[in-house]
Amino acid sequence: MHCWGETVEAVIYNTLMDHLLTYDSTLRDGEQCEGVSLSLEDKIKVVARLDAFGIDVIEGGFPASNPKDIAFFKRVADMPLAHAKIAAFGNTCKKGVAAERDPGLRDLLDSAAPVVTIVGKTWDEQVTRALQTTLEENVRMIHDSVIFLKAAGRSVVFDAEHFFDGWAANADYALLCVLTAAKAGADSVDLCETNGGWLPFQVDDVVHQVIARVREEVPDQQFGIHCHNDSGCAVANTLAAVRAGVRQVQGTCNGIGERVGNTDLLTVIADAELKMGMEALGAHKLTELTDVSHCLAEVTGISVPPHHPYTGASAFAHKGGLHASAISRFPQAYEHTDPAKVGNSARMVVSELAGKASLLQKAAALGFDLEASNVDIQALLDEIKAREAHGYTYEMADGSLALMLMRQMGTYRPAFTLESFRVIVDDREDTGALAKDAASEATIKIHVGDERFVATGEGTGPVGALDAALRMAITESYPEVAELNLVDYKVRLPDESQGTGALTRVTITTADEFGTYGTVSVSENVIEASWNALVESIEYGLIRSGHLGCATPGQGADHE
Repeated sequence: MHCWGETVEAVIYNTLMDHLLTYDSTLRDGEQCEGVSLSLEDKIKVVARLDAFGIDVIEGGFPASNPKDIAFFKRVADMPLAHAKIAAFGNTCKKGVAAERDPGLRDLLDSAAPVVTIVGKTWDEQVTRALQTTLEENVRMIHDSVIFLKAAGRSVVFDAEHFFDGWAANADYALLCVLTAAKAGADSVDLCETNGGWLPFQVDDVVHQVIARVREEVPDQQFGIHCHNDSGCAVANTLAAVRAGVRQVQGTCNGIGERVGNTDLLTVIADAELKMGMEALGAHKLTELTDVSHCLAEVTGISVPPHHPYTGASAFAHKGGLHASAISRFPQAYEHTDPAKVGNSARMVVSELAGKASLLQKAAALGFDLEASNVDIQALLDEIKAREAHGYTYEMADGSLALMLMRQMGTYRPAFTLESFRVIVDDREDTGALAKDAASEATIKIHVGDERFVATGEGTGPVGALDAALRMAITESYPEVAELNLVDYKVRLPDESQGTGALTRVTITTADEFGTYGTVSVSENVIEASWNALVESIEYGLIRSGHLGCATPGQGADHE
């Protein structure tokens, strides 16, 4: 087992007062996000990636709270971490219990984590109503817990829970709790905006006052900030606190967490380094920001929203014709920073708002030189706008757009021709009107060159059955389809007012060795739209791999 004791006294807090310390709570507060449940292996993957990224402290969870967390602290103690320190999270000692006899504090020490984070009440009403104890006893619990953990050789973070609400209700008592932890030796006192309802100017004012008053008695005390996003201000509140003097920022990757979520630590890191001139990770690590964001999204199962700051797929996307025209000459006009600095890239989005410049740039990103091919650019733009008026959208459908361009250029050739397909959905019940366990079966007949192929596939839904049948029929001619994986399928009604008679838009996202790409189709029949989007996903995948058509293999602005 790794010997934590040799390095505990050298933990970051006593040497980097001018450095912005990063404290990640994805494995504890982030896991409280609805829909997130991490396995032990998931948690180990998160630690490995965040350590390589350069995060200072990774909060692992509650020791002894459940078998998974017990196993986690045992596993992580043997990991050869390059930079990060693991933090164990818990409470102050219980009321009426001496710190040295408190089982919760003993669990924290037994975790072998070099950093211990304890949460204590600072709101007087929380003390009397939630803890059901006296204000004096709560102060004793804070003092004795910090003293005990420091004596055991741990670095201690004191999370001042509900501090801002406590300050508003009884500033003297909230300050007393924080000052008690500081005098007891807490390495960092982190002020928690637990309810997520405060605004940046309020946070700035309170933090300035607290730091000034505490440092009158504990001059070198370090402070941190922990915010929630219920009012949409978690990142702004965190940056306001940094401006006011805190040097440890808590948050989660992509801002996941309970209710609306926590501070997005990745956004804070980028803002601090690119906008505030501070160093958290360094420019060489900041380029990994987008990769870390999407890596953690994959592990947690919570996708990065396309419009997420810095790391979203649309963070540097340009759709308006005037914007796209200007971006090549003066990118600073519409990009607040160079996307390469955070590992992202600019994209040209083709839509009904597009102009010739944006279409030419988008085509170039996909591997096509429209001007050299003598394509009528205006006619192509008119076609795109007409199709979008009919319900199509090409913003996230590079595959369909590339195939349209190839048809205009005369370089498209189909992977196969369709003779027919048939889909059967079958369910037989004798327990009432509602169906369950419905199964789908699809039979397709296609021609590849002079050969005819017939295949039948099964799936839980009709699209899955069609996908299975098509792959069975085409694999002999194009074995590369085995590397194409359908990862997302969405159905939208562009005009919902028409009800069941409305046009249906189907978008499919496919992954290959180069990343992901999208295809789109529109029809009054959802199966027809699904089939067409599916066919284009297969054809464009073969083009990207160099086995069909003439596009540059692997090209595509939306591949990752």
